[in-house]
Amino acid sequence: MARPLRIEYEGAVYHVTSRGNARQDIFLDDKDRADFLASLSHIVERFDWLCHAYCLMNNHYHLLIETPRANLSQGMQLLNSMLSQRFNRRHKRVGHALQGRFKGILVEKESHLLELARYIVLNPVRAMAVEQPGDYTWSSYRGTVGDAQPESSLTVEWILSQFGKNSSQAHSAYRQFVAEGQGVSVWDALRGGMLLGSDEFVEQMKESLAQRTLDIDIVRHQRFPDQRSLENIFEDVGGDQDLRNQRIHEAVYQDGYTLSAIGKHIGLHPASLSRIVKHVEQELRDARYKV
Repeated sequence: MARPLRIEYEGAVYHVTSRGNARQDIFLDDKDRADFLASLSHIVERFDWLCHAYCLMNNHYHLLIETPRANLSQGMQLLNSMLSQRFNRRHKRVGHALQGRFKGILVEKESHLLELARYIVLNPVRAMAVEQPGDYTWSSYRGTVGDAQPESSLTVEWILSQFGKNSSQAHSAYRQFVAEGQGVSVWDALRGGMLLGSDEFVEQMKESLAQRTLDIDIVRHQRFPDQRSLENIFEDVGGDQDLRNQRIHEAVYQDGYTLSAIGKHIGLHPASLSRIVKHVEQELRDARYKV
């Protein structure tokens, strides 16, 4: 299955989640949580992010991220890599700590940032880990409401500015706003599993996504202007395995097909195709340098 395209632009806002592999815990104790927040602070500073809210649950985390420099994927790749490496090293484990890629929902700031911020800090209440959001240490609620010093990764200015001109008024109004959010669904306006906002915002982002898909198709066509069809490439192979392997190699390097597309056509798993391509490549390399 092809990976969904991500829409990235300057000033975009995302609700980001990552889960443990097979839904296993990725935070076993407070040291794991503190390490993650330290990594998040590093990423926020390095990539100029604004983190408006966060919550660390046992087997997943939530972030509300604004990206002034259109670099969500780049930053998230490094953040999750740091989490996995630290987790495996500390707990003497191997393999994938996280379940695939992160999930990023593009959010219209004006209409849904506040709703998402409230949703995120109410996660521990919905999970019945605590009775009140202020009872939970590992979310942004206490830092935003003024009950604790905000983490260095957290920015509270924009959210509080929506609730009042002085800090006391803003903290009180924000506290009330969160209290009124229990049982409120934020996902009614979710479209296509990746866009959250007004109808106008969704249509605008769909147009952007369609243009990006077109741009990618144009680039692919320009790289492989004489691309043959897979039917044409494999039509005379029959039962000749060596010829089949040669054609697989050609389909990848001469015609630009993905292993997934080739696998669907000839009924082989992409992992098997990868081994075949490497084997043919090695044979060609050996023949090239053979005296």
